[in-house]
Amino acid sequence: MSYYFNKVLAGKNFEEALEQVTEELKKEGFGVLTEIDVSATLKKKLDVDFKKYKILGACNPQFAYKSLQAEDKIGVFLPCNVVVEEHENGEIEVTAVDPVASMLAVGNEALSASLAEVKEKLIRVISNLN
Repeated sequence: MSYYFNKVLAGKNFEEALEQVTEELKKEGFGVLTEIDVSATLKKKLDVDFKKYKILGACNPQFAYKSLQAEDKIGVFLPCNVVVEEHENGEIEVTAVDPVASMLAVGNEALSASLAEVKEKLIRVISNLN
C-alpha cells in the first residue's frame, strides 16, 4: 500500500501549481493552515540549495473535528500534508498523503469512515489538477 498519491503537472510553473492546489483543496472543504518552504528553510539553516519544495498543511475542519472526537491523540497526524515540488527537468509534481495508510497504526474503527472520505477528497484534489 502506498502512503501517497501524486500527479505530475504539464505546462505549469511552481507558483501556478501552488495556486491551483490551494483552489482545489478549497473546493473539497480544505484550508491551508501551514505552508513550509523547505528550500528556504534549508538555505537558511544549512546554507544548501534545494529544489523548490513546499509542504502545505491542509485541514478540513469538519473531518478534523470528527477525528478528534473519535481519537483525541489523532492531532499528531493532522493536518494532511500536500507537497508541491519542482524537479530538475522543470516538471511540477504534487503529492498528497494517503490518510488511511498514514493512520493504520491508530487502529480505531470509529475513524475508518471519515478517513475514507478524506482520502476520496484528496484523490479528487490531485485528479483535478492539470
